[in-house]
Amino acid sequence: MGWGVREPAVAGYFYPSTREGLISEIERCFRSELGPGDIPSRIGSERKLVGLVSPHAGYVYSGPVAAHGYRFMAEDGLPQTVVILGPNHTGMGSGVSIYARGAWKTPLGVVDVDSELADVIVKSSTIIDIDQLAHRSEHSVEVQVPFLQYIYGKAGASLRIVPIVLMMQDINTAMEVGKAIYDAASSLGRDIVIVASSDFTHYEPHSRAVEKDRIAIDRILALDPPGLIKEVYARDISMCGFGPVAAMLHAAKLMGASKATLLKYATSGDVTGDRSSVVGYASIAVTR
Repeated sequence: MGWGVREPAVAGYFYPSTREGLISEIERCFRSELGPGDIPSRIGSERKLVGLVSPHAGYVYSGPVAAHGYRFMAEDGLPQTVVILGPNHTGMGSGVSIYARGAWKTPLGVVDVDSELADVIVKSSTIIDIDQLAHRSEHSVEVQVPFLQYIYGKAGASLRIVPIVLMMQDINTAMEVGKAIYDAASSLGRDIVIVASSDFTHYEPHSRAVEKDRIAIDRILALDPPGLIKEVYARDISMCGFGPVAAMLHAAKLMGASKATLLKYATSGDVTGDRSSVVGYASIAVTR
């Protein structure tokens, strides 16, 4: 299988498969009662954002929470490259897999991979493998891409991505991946934002999910990647992307981050009304 264009794996499942349907659904997420309430009206120029925690469930469930992060990102400005870190749900591919060539397609068009940055990230690490298999059916990175395409529109024609998925989510892996991203971006002078794709507690009652997720969120707000991983294991928090979030936090701190802000937290129970078994979602901005 050549690199070429990666076709969408979960269009029509996690989000609509047509351009018109996808735009309508994204705009619904922004305007939702659980969303920010309106569509981003401008692309800013501050560029203080270095990291973002964003959920990756179907848009009907987590899209409004994700919209808070992407509105913040739009108003912060346009980076050169977005490194998207997600967990590996499929079990395919290597322990840490980077998609290093080609482009990714969604119903909103095609986004090129920043192959130069990807290559330097690989050279800066001993554990990151160039690998397509882990990405073939994985949704955690894919669902972030249409939001990026939507918020930046034509202005984002130059935007590139570097997709990375982690099967290994221990602290040593997270710290090495985070440092490799920082080292590579620094050596190239690349202006990046790192999106860490993760949902929080899975399939527990709403009140218990909120309690557990608050513990994890507090460690993220404290910019404490080892503390996050420690609490996930100690409290049995079924957060699927704690490794990507820890890696993002480590890189963000090296990039000068000094603050994390919880933009929105909700659970699937807030959407469906069924709070007996929910999944937690949060958008968190990490800034200089």
